[in-house]
Parts: sequence; C-alpha cells; structure tokens
Amino acid sequence: MEIAHCYLEGNVDAVEFCPHESFHQVLAVSTYTLQEGDQPNRCGSISLFSVDADSNQLDMFHQVETSGIFDIKWNPVGANNTSPLLAQADASGYVKLHTLGSGSNGSENGVGVLTEVCGEMISSSMCLCVDWNPSATSITVGLSDGSVSVLTLAESQLKIQQSWEAHEFEVWAANFDTQQPNLVYTGSDDCKFCCWDLRENPSNLAFQNTKIHTMGVCCITKDRTDPNVLLTGSYDEHLRIWDVRSISKPVNESSICLGGGVWRLKQHPSIPSLVLAACMHNGFAVVRVEGEKAEVLETYSNHKSLAYGADWQRGKLSKKDGIERPVVATCSFYDRLVRVWLPENEVVS
Repeated sequence: MEIAHCYLEGNVDAVEFCPHESFHQVLAVSTYTLQEGDQPNRCGSISLFSVDADSNQLDMFHQVETSGIFDIKWNPVGANNTSPLLAQADASGYVKLHTLGSGSNGSENGVGVLTEVCGEMISSSMCLCVDWNPSATSITVGLSDGSVSVLTLAESQLKIQQSWEAHEFEVWAANFDTQQPNLVYTGSDDCKFCCWDLRENPSNLAFQNTKIHTMGVCCITKDRTDPNVLLTGSYDEHLRIWDVRSISKPVNESSICLGGGVWRLKQHPSIPSLVLAACMHNGFAVVRVEGEKAEVLETYSNHKSLAYGADWQRGKLSKKDGIERPVVATCSFYDRLVRVWLPENEVVS
C-alpha cells in the first residue's frame, strides 16, 4: 500500500528511522555515488525526511553533502544520551557523528538540522558498515580491507580502541551482541561468519563458521527478545536462523531462500517476529520468524533497481482500512528512489 516516494540526486543505499521518542517521524537517507574519470570521486549525502503515513507525507527538510556513505545508524534509545546521534561510515575511511537538534525551521516537532559533532579517520580503506553497542558508548566499523575497528565515544570524541584483521575481503557486517556487548559478530565477502570477544585486546576469535554461507555474508541481526537467536543474510539468497547458545559452536537451525542476495535485515522494534529483508535483485520481503521457522508473508517489488535500504518506523502503527499496519521505508540504488509503504496483508497478528 503506497504512501509516498521521492527521487534523490545520488544512488540511495540506506534508510534509517530515528528511534528516539520525539523524533519517530524523522527518516534519514544516505547516498553513495561514484563519479568516474581520471580522478574518481565518491560523493554522498544524508537527507532528513518527515514521514506521516496517515497523511501520505514524505517531506525532505534537510540535506547535507558528505563523502560517499555505505551505512548510517542512529544511537540506541535508553542509553546515557540526551539527543539523537547519527553515525556514518564512508568511503573516505571516516566514521562521523551528527547530532539532531531541535530547531525553529518550521518542521514538525521543531526538528532541526544535523550538525557534525566529531569524526575519526579509521583507515585509508573504506568504512562499509557501522553499529552501536546498547549503551551508545562504542561503535563497530567494518572496512574494505577486511579489518574491523571498535571506537569509543566519550565527551563528544571518537577514539579507536582496537583494530584487527578479521577477514580476507570486505567486511559488510560488524554488529554488537545486544545482550552481551563484549561480543561482536562479523560477516564478509570471504563467506566467513565470525564472533569476537572484545574483553581481550586484540579481540579473541570466539567462533568462525566457514561452511554454511556459500557466498558472502552481507548482514547480521541479533534477536532483541531471544538472546539465543541470531539472523544472517547472504549473497547466496538465504536468510538463516542461528542458535548461539553455545557461543563457540553456533547451530544453523534453518534457512529460507528469498530469491535475491539478502543485503539487510531489520527486526520490527515492537513486533519481534516480523523481519524486513532487502533482497537486492528481488525487491523486499516481510518475513515472519518464530523459533526455527521462517515464512514470507509479503513481497514488495515497486523498486526497479538494487534493493539495499529498509527500515520500520517506530511508535504507533498506521491504521488503514480498519487494519493496523507497520510503516516501512525502503530505497533502491541506481534508480535513486525512496519509498514509504504499508504491507498489503494483515501482518500484525
């Protein structure tokens, strides 16, 4: 069920709804565009939109030019923070943080603009993915040279705590365990799925699985409500459900083929059985994951290019035709398109 759409000037690769209470209507969208030539330039942007599904609203109210961005993430709610912070991982090898303040620009709820707070050059390689620990005091970043870095945030300053060679090729996923933040899961183009224990420096390899994924590992999502469950997505088109009770030997419980490389997985913030998947050449899918079972409830194919970015809006559901539905934002790369939509089916049981 279509709500609204918008075309941007750059190739769109990530969409992230703000999780903070007064800013649920804010959607951040990032771009990465390679300008080829004698001196190739990787440029990008972050755009902020105000989203109101009930009134079919998708209005851009702010945009900032950046280096080409591969990933963005808002800091988690409930941490010791007073305002939203947006982290970016970019092609120049930087992680940068932007604060979202209250302003008087006439936008809804007085939301102001993004202001860069700090940045840290991690490497001459490109920063490909970024994630926050639950207390928003540390950030992981995966890099194009196969390394992973952990940064600490204190007094508005980022510092590299440790870096190590984690993989042989690009690291597309580097995620904290939400229940045990001393653990970091990583996935790479080398088809390896790993877990690292940060209590040692350099971090200790807790496990490494090299056999299950037949192509690169693109995304990792730890279940927020079940500490034993973790999901991975791969270029091999499968979403996999893992039991990580035995951290030294995780068990691949089951998998489901989604018909395209699984680039991004997002668990719904208040309905944990609902998972949103960006499936590259095969659009987007709403999947129900319960225990070892996964089933596709609905697919969305209104994008005509690589399906990369996907997220659920926080807060209340949207009521259309008497049915409460979650609000979804998705983006596709080469056609530079952002869409906001509602699932057609009754996915909320």
